[in-house]
Amino acid sequence: MNRIDRYTSWLFLGYFVGGLLVFLTLYSAVDAMSTIANFKGVAPEALMRYYLNSFPEIIQTLLPVACLLGVILTLTALNKANELVALFAAGMSLLRIAFPLLIGVAIISVIGFFVGDRVIPKTNANKNYIYYYDIKKEPHRYSTVKTDRIWYRSKNSIFNIKTLNAKGDRAQGLTMYFFSDEWDLVQMITARDVVMEGANWQLENGTVTVFSKDSSFPLSSQFKTKKIVMAEDSKDLQSAGQTAEMMSHTELKRFIEKNKDAGLDTVAYEVDYHKKFSFAFAGLVMCLLGIPFSVGRARSGGTMLNVGICLGLVFAYYVLYSSGITLGQHGTLPPYVAAWAPNVLMAGLALVLLKRLKR
Repeated sequence: MNRIDRYTSWLFLGYFVGGLLVFLTLYSAVDAMSTIANFKGVAPEALMRYYLNSFPEIIQTLLPVACLLGVILTLTALNKANELVALFAAGMSLLRIAFPLLIGVAIISVIGFFVGDRVIPKTNANKNYIYYYDIKKEPHRYSTVKTDRIWYRSKNSIFNIKTLNAKGDRAQGLTMYFFSDEWDLVQMITARDVVMEGANWQLENGTVTVFSKDSSFPLSSQFKTKKIVMAEDSKDLQSAGQTAEMMSHTELKRFIEKNKDAGLDTVAYEVDYHKKFSFAFAGLVMCLLGIPFSVGRARSGGTMLNVGICLGLVFAYYVLYSSGITLGQHGTLPPYVAAWAPNVLMAGLALVLLKRLKR
């Protein structure tokens, strides 16, 4: 990295950090005022913990915007001081000048992806807990996932759970089907309540029904408590009590595979899985698109005009991106197309604009 690259990189870093702090402050202030207005009597300590756990997700969402602002303001500053003209005269192209900025954006994007994959699922769980317990004061809405579509397959058994708590260690309304190697139904167990400790499950208030080839009718018996040992992979069921935002990409992939094995529709989760990767490149795509708009403007009013263009590009990208995700979740587009098409289209447009600029 030569002196020019170091100079432009430091300029970009300053604008990036400044823009990120401004956006983070504005977003948090507006959201906090809305929360205080809607929920009376919230303890300041609870509000502080809520936003501390919200910051990682907010920052990840704002990273592409801050990167785009940093690139546009850096190139605008160079253009305003006639430094771009000098660099062009020295034989450097616009892409070469912007190369260290794009490298910086790529590094930030990779860091943002790993933070989003490792940190955000945990902070989102904490944030939701604080929201329902301390802010909304409706703890029952956090404790269970109200759904009757939790199906799971583990080796030769398939089971359905009506409600599962957020921690994934207590369930209600369990129905289990056990099959032979020839996939003949041999046993069915139902239980009103279940306590899960890894692969060790304690069933309460249920029935056991045995299907035998030697008997014309199934044999049933009731029980107060019954302990069973599930297969080791049944521990993955804990992720069923979480949304895609509360799972890492590895957990989400495993969750999708298990639900597919049980014959369930996993399109929405597949879109979320691809979205985790595609959004990591949003900053790089936005910056490529913003580079052509960062040069060629006069000194007077150029900076504010470029900031306006920056916000316009962000709006256009998010409209296209959210539209693609919505179409994917409704099955109109394949999941990978829904998640990646906005990036491909915007990157293609950016390359066309850069080629026409001829700098």
